[in-house]
Amino acid sequence: MPDPPPLLYAKGRLDLLQTRAIAIVGSRHATPQGLEDARRFARAMSDAGLAVTSGLALGIDASAHRGALEGATGTVAVIGTGIDLVYPAAHHTLAHEIARDGAMLSEWPLGTPARSANFPQRNRLIAGLSSGVLIVEAAMRSGSLITARLANEMGRDVFALPGSIHAPLSQGCHRLIKQGAKLVETPEDVLEEFGLPSVPPAAARPKPRPVSASWASARIADCSMSDDAARVLDALGHAPATLEILAARTGLDGAALQAALLPLELAGQIAALAGGRYTAVERS
Repeated sequence: MPDPPPLLYAKGRLDLLQTRAIAIVGSRHATPQGLEDARRFARAMSDAGLAVTSGLALGIDASAHRGALEGATGTVAVIGTGIDLVYPAAHHTLAHEIARDGAMLSEWPLGTPARSANFPQRNRLIAGLSSGVLIVEAAMRSGSLITARLANEMGRDVFALPGSIHAPLSQGCHRLIKQGAKLVETPEDVLEEFGLPSVPPAAARPKPRPVSASWASARIADCSMSDDAARVLDALGHAPATLEILAARTGLDGAALQAALLPLELAGQIAALAGGRYTAVERS
């Protein structure tokens, strides 16, 4: 990419920065269908071996990150703040999941707050890290069109999902298609352009089984388990739960909760699910 940043701050899986990637971006004010499309395409790209890059914004970006985390490869969030900050604040849990299972990337020094001037530069980095850019829902003045233009200038492929001629969030995508972006309707359309085979949904992956309260109590008796970890496992004895629910059930703050979750996950006693949820895993 032209004019690369002199320094990058990263945390998470650095191997993803050397993995072929596709960017998936779009409107912050996406429709439910757009959110589902972004998640479905991202999951398929991830299962096919592509890292999915996006900008951690509300709407399409967040759905793309979540879909990629559900797939086999992972996601890279390129942010417009210092790597130690999360913007928007509503994405603290998502950012934690990406830092754990994917990668976070920024060219801004630690402590840099969100500024409007940072985001066009962030978009340039998203385009530069990717072999192509897929736009899912964009109005005529969407910042996603900047990412598409930068990608085109760098010689990257640009893909766009069409929509209704009456929908404002389809107008940006239709404009890109008129300008030469590749119209795609299925993930296979993108994978074919990349020379990759389509991958069936990961139905064969083992799914964690919900556990009974009695089994959870037996696991809590493990003498090697910390008190906080035991409280977390007990809180997961009935159904999957988000970090927010676990915090309410256990009374643990964010740092203590994360410290308790990690050894449980490494030991295979709990599993992370889609949507930022956790569940206890029963071994046969």
